[in-house]
Amino acid sequence: MINRNIMTDQVRKILECYKGENTGVLTNLSRILNHGRLAGTGRMIILPVDQGFEHGPARSFAPNPPSYDPAYHFQLAIDAGLNAHASLLGSLEAVAAEFAGEIPLILKLNSHDLLHSEDDPLGAQTASVADALRLGCVGVGYTIYPGTAERRIQYEQFRELTEEAKAAGLVVVVWAYPRGGGLSKEGETALDVTAYAAQIAAQLGAHIIKIKLPSAHLELKEAKKVYEEQLIPRETLTERVRHVVQSTFNGRRIVIFSGGARMDDAALLDEVRAIHGGGGFGSIIGRNSFQRDRAAALNILDKMIRIYKGETL
Repeated sequence: MINRNIMTDQVRKILECYKGENTGVLTNLSRILNHGRLAGTGRMIILPVDQGFEHGPARSFAPNPPSYDPAYHFQLAIDAGLNAHASLLGSLEAVAAEFAGEIPLILKLNSHDLLHSEDDPLGAQTASVADALRLGCVGVGYTIYPGTAERRIQYEQFRELTEEAKAAGLVVVVWAYPRGGGLSKEGETALDVTAYAAQIAAQLGAHIIKIKLPSAHLELKEAKKVYEEQLIPRETLTERVRHVVQSTFNGRRIVIFSGGARMDDAALLDEVRAIHGGGGFGSIIGRNSFQRDRAAALNILDKMIRIYKGETL
């Protein structure tokens, strides 16, 4: 479902923000932006499936048993007209050849499990840039946990992988999830912490930043003073999305928002409207798609795409 029309002004404007990158990176970024039903709009929806490793297979796939099969996710992303599919090494090795060239792929390079305390998570590198090239991927993904005790190790490993990936012309996608003993549970999605994590990802060299939707809570004492003194708008989700986008070089980096745990259709679509209204670039939605049955997933993804296209639903 590749759009072969002349590149749109919206996509050209986005690529202008990455003109410091090489031709390979720009080409692969344009492949994502020009694929699927949102091709040329400057918006994107990506289907990420790393939850089997991150949460366990039953928690992830039992609500919709066909989703145990990696091929199910490829077909869902293709049939829904999404921009890309992101997954782990084993899943891509198992079935990517069956769908070669049908949808842009992103290989997640690190993962962590829940078989140990979550106080200070630290992912392990589980794939390489060479794997991504071998599998025909347009990009690589990596999770950082700003706030965790071993964040320095993550940042340094990520920097090395980023250098290698960019040299190979691959897009770099960062999952930026604040965690750690110094943050409260509420603080993990606080507006100041979320914006800070997005800024860190941008400064580390991410091309696309995946972040959770922020709450109005302010976690950090010194930051709270500034937010209140400067009257930074944060009452509505749309305002908070706008601030996170502003925090990534004033919108010069693509910020997409995760869907999180499964929710009902109305709540999910309200979030999409807020992302669209706040200038977010789109969604990266896993459980809220593949934990629905296929018909329901295609229906909700269709509505999301239409909202990102500017339709009123």
